[in-house]
Amino acid sequence: MSPAAVSRPATSHIRWTVCALLFFATTINYVDRQVLSILAKTLETSIGWDSIQYGFITGAFQAAYAIGLLTAGRLIDRLGTRKGYAIAITVWSLAAIAHAAAVSAFTFGIARALLGLGEAANFPACIKTVAEWFPKSERALATGIFNSGANIGAVVAPLVVPWLALNYGWQSAFIATGALGFVWLLFWLLVYTKPEEHRTISARELGFIQCDPPDKAVSYPWAGLFPKRETWAFGIAKALTDPVWWFYLFWFPKYLQETFGLTLQQIVLPTLVVYNICSVGSIGGGWLSSGLIQRGWNLNSARKTAMLICALAVVPVLYAPYCKSLWGVVALVGLATAAHQGWSANLFTTVSDMFPRSAVGSVVGIGGTLGAVASVLLQIGTGYIVQLTHSYLPLFLFGGSAYLVALAIIHSLSPKLALAELD
Repeated sequence: MSPAAVSRPATSHIRWTVCALLFFATTINYVDRQVLSILAKTLETSIGWDSIQYGFITGAFQAAYAIGLLTAGRLIDRLGTRKGYAIAITVWSLAAIAHAAAVSAFTFGIARALLGLGEAANFPACIKTVAEWFPKSERALATGIFNSGANIGAVVAPLVVPWLALNYGWQSAFIATGALGFVWLLFWLLVYTKPEEHRTISARELGFIQCDPPDKAVSYPWAGLFPKRETWAFGIAKALTDPVWWFYLFWFPKYLQETFGLTLQQIVLPTLVVYNICSVGSIGGGWLSSGLIQRGWNLNSARKTAMLICALAVVPVLYAPYCKSLWGVVALVGLATAAHQGWSANLFTTVSDMFPRSAVGSVVGIGGTLGAVASVLLQIGTGYIVQLTHSYLPLFLFGGSAYLVALAIIHSLSPKLALAELD
């Protein structure tokens, strides 16, 4: 018996401590990327860029994010979650701070690209950690919890960033938020190991984590994942729905300012309301499918029922460009973002449903790359659409319909969410 096993307590809940770390990392991740969207109008005046240039700046992030995702998942699988995640948050925190030195649209684009490279590892690392630390019956809930960090980050940023920018200059907002990553890194290195190596986990909790049939302890060729229908089920769904989320993240504050004439201070409350609603969807979507599984539903029915409910809840956002009420738009976008996060919690979990743990990071990276490439195209396209037509209508039309199309494709490529047959 190992020394770790001898020292284990009778009971423990270490997996939820690990989940909390993932939640805070995702919160920091989204605080860092949200700073630019909040300060977009301020920087438009200070630096001197237009909507097309802003589209290219946000597109630079997405392009680097796509490149990073393509390799980050594989690196996480090869280096291990502990080391790979630590490297990633170091890179993105330094890149976030580097924004403070940018003096033009071009240099902002460079800083943004470096941020995208580092932040690309967050979700592959989180999904792999959940696959290591949670049984299948709890993975959607755990994913929903850590994924809600995106919403909390989007809530914290509008509270903190305008205050920092107005009192200490816009550069301080990038420096302060970037520094948060190094605080998190200390806790990660102190707490995280694999479950079987953790000194304070109980035998009961370890047994619960490992209650699913064991995966084959083999490494799968990265290129061998591309021909699999299951890889494309996840990847195409990401390509259709990720751009919608990025549209809300990067353009919604600007949309409020342009459509309703709000100031930097006035966008805080509507943005807070949207992302507080959003948090409910993230945890609720994960809780729903996990709850259905615990009530005896099969995994396929539980996941897809939850995803169908989320896809239908997005549809009312089609009315947003016709709505003349600020709070009506906030309600519609809040519902849509909540539904997206519920959708996302379940979509991410399908990867660990369809693939063994040793391939999870790679598949998340491949799918995330497809989502990021599609997001680059939408970000740049949004800049041109807004600049030339002064209308957001085509974007809301796409956002309201993409999820139902994505679910239909998932079902056609993986009717039962069965484990992929890997050689």
